[in-house]
Amino acid sequence: MRLTGFTFSFILIVMACCAAAGEGYTRTEDVVYGRKFGVALTLDVIKPKEKAKGLGIVYCVSGGWFSNHADIEGVIVASTFLLQRGYTIFAVVHGSQPKFTIPEVLSDMHRSVRFIRFNAKKYGIDPDRIGITGGSAGGHLSLMMGTTGDIGNPKAEDPVDKVSSRVQCVACFFPPTDFLNYGKPGEMAIGGGILKDYHAPFDFQEFDEKGDRFERITDAKKIKEIARSISPLYHATAQTPPTLIAHGDADKLVPIQQAEVFMEKLKSLGVECKLVRKAGGEHGWDDIAVEVEESAQWFDKYLRPGTK
Repeated sequence: MRLTGFTFSFILIVMACCAAAGEGYTRTEDVVYGRKFGVALTLDVIKPKEKAKGLGIVYCVSGGWFSNHADIEGVIVASTFLLQRGYTIFAVVHGSQPKFTIPEVLSDMHRSVRFIRFNAKKYGIDPDRIGITGGSAGGHLSLMMGTTGDIGNPKAEDPVDKVSSRVQCVACFFPPTDFLNYGKPGEMAIGGGILKDYHAPFDFQEFDEKGDRFERITDAKKIKEIARSISPLYHATAQTPPTLIAHGDADKLVPIQQAEVFMEKLKSLGVECKLVRKAGGEHGWDDIAVEVEESAQWFDKYLRPGTK
């Protein structure tokens, strides 16, 4: 699930299918949206030079929860349909595995959305019309933000942390949604099973105040609780924003069952949702640009002024 696997192939396929974005945009690189352990967290802002619509899309730069600034070049091309429609793209690089685990990555994503909303006027976007997208691990992060975004902490010292991390629309690709039932009921995928090659993102740790250091969590019950907490399925509510998932029915890395159970949950809650099922599609497919454009249309439907 590293970028040499999932998201890398996704971006390459989209680059091959989409018309290049050309120079019809401006790019502001390495905007610091937060800091942790003395390290800066950054995002790039890609904005159309003409006909910007004042709408923002958070692009999760993530494959196997591995995140790299160099891959934003591909993200820009993958965002062609969105840039052409006047969306401003915020390409977010999170704290990457193997150094950081999924719970730590999620804290970065919350911070990035808060930062973007706090600076909405500066970037010329409506703070109440922010969408999110990504493929694979980026899709998982998109759904987590769609289901766990919060109103912020009014008592926080940092004004950014007082701002909401909620997004108003999600459109993503082949995302994991339930690590406790991965492909079939009872199948665990916490760095094991189908995801056995991805130990680092699930190598959960907690701070031991007595030892003044981080210790690996080994208690099976606690690990299962964490796995549940990072699975979007268990956070979905009637307030989850409109959500589209594109998924191939021949995907062996993230079984389409993951999208199916999530869609069933959203439908039962009355949430606007759509599963775009790609017949024969694996973890990415040759003509994925069709589904990428459909995801852009989904954002058009639910983010543009005049929509709820």
